[in-house]
Amino acid sequence: MIATRFSRTLSRSLLGGGALCVAFVLPSAAQVQTSKTVTHGEPTHSVQIERGEVVYVSGNDVMIKGEDGELRDFNNVPDNVTVNVDGQQLNVHQIKPGMKIEKQTITTTTPRVVTTVQTVTGKVWHVSPPSYVILRLEDGTNQEFNIPKGQKFMIDGKETDAFGLRKGMKVDAQKVVEEPEIVITQEVKRTGKLPPAPPPPKQEVPILVVSVPVVQPEQPATEMAAAKLPKTASDLPLIGLLGALLCAASLTAMLIRTTASRLSSPRG
Repeated sequence: MIATRFSRTLSRSLLGGGALCVAFVLPSAAQVQTSKTVTHGEPTHSVQIERGEVVYVSGNDVMIKGEDGELRDFNNVPDNVTVNVDGQQLNVHQIKPGMKIEKQTITTTTPRVVTTVQTVTGKVWHVSPPSYVILRLEDGTNQEFNIPKGQKFMIDGKETDAFGLRKGMKVDAQKVVEEPEIVITQEVKRTGKLPPAPPPPKQEVPILVVSVPVVQPEQPATEMAAAKLPKTASDLPLIGLLGALLCAASLTAMLIRTTASRLSSPRG
């Protein structure tokens, strides 16, 4: 789109320039006074971002793998093309495979109009309307000018065409050409990120394991014996013995009561 507009602008510029040449065909350009003014329009900006990873570097040749997986070769990269990595500008000889690179292209398009005003002053020496007029210039030389269609002349502050010219009239002729142009500028910013550092290599050294015995505190002999003797006895024999003793005591008491009862009763 930009290329099409630029082509149209160039065509209009060439046509305008051609019309100017037809208006004033001068043997000496010094007799024509020229002034130019440039009017700028509102610029527009566009940003294009490309990312990739460096996969190969050799001399000034670089191969980058884009985000789409496509490999792109960049041959004969100039040394003044640098990549900003952590504040340092690295050239093609300093970048390494594995580095991530981002390229930003900022395009600024500014329309403008160049207005060219050319004037000539002289006296009519001869006129052949509507084709040409010969003027005697201020330096005394005669110059022939082709008259373009629609060209107007100022005679004593009044505007007239070629048919109103007469010999001896002082003529001020002016040609105004407006040339629209499009100025395109680009700014490229490249930033990079170094690949992560590789992990340290594993050391092939056997690990020495040292076994340290645990020292138990000394205990008294009784505690040690109690701790060592297993608990195998039961409380049942003791309970049985107590039961037997109670039974014997009960029988003894009964025997004593019986004997005492007999002795206390009267004999018959």
